[in-house]
Amino acid sequence: MSPDEVNELVLLRRARDFMDRNYQDRLSVPVLAERAAMSPAHFSRRFRAVYGETPYAYLMTRRIERAMMLLRGGATVTDACFAVGCVSLGSFSSSFRDIVGVSPSEYRERDHGELASLPPCVAKRATRPLRTAVSR
Repeated sequence: MSPDEVNELVLLRRARDFMDRNYQDRLSVPVLAERAAMSPAHFSRRFRAVYGETPYAYLMTRRIERAMMLLRGGATVTDACFAVGCVSLGSFSSSFRDIVGVSPSEYRERDHGELASLPPCVAKRATRPLRTAVSR
């Protein structure tokens, strides 16, 4: 791997880490591309090539992951939606169902007691949502 390729990966990782830390904020591809010192189009192409999903899909997966944690803790669907940075309850619910396989309400109603006995790092890994196909 050339030094330029390594540098590009470092910049992409910086943008991804920024998304992880600021998932609740309104983030756009131009803002993320600026973090990676790339044009928006180049950033989107390279992000998808490296991480297997678009920046938007990655961000939504992180948001849904955090919403799952809030719902397990007893938050309402509306509170979880807005706490993770979504602005539309309808699109949040749709994305949640696409990623998790059930609606946010159904997920909230489930018994999550089995996770209480697991160390937090294991529980986080066990509940991490995974997209089955690249979308959006």
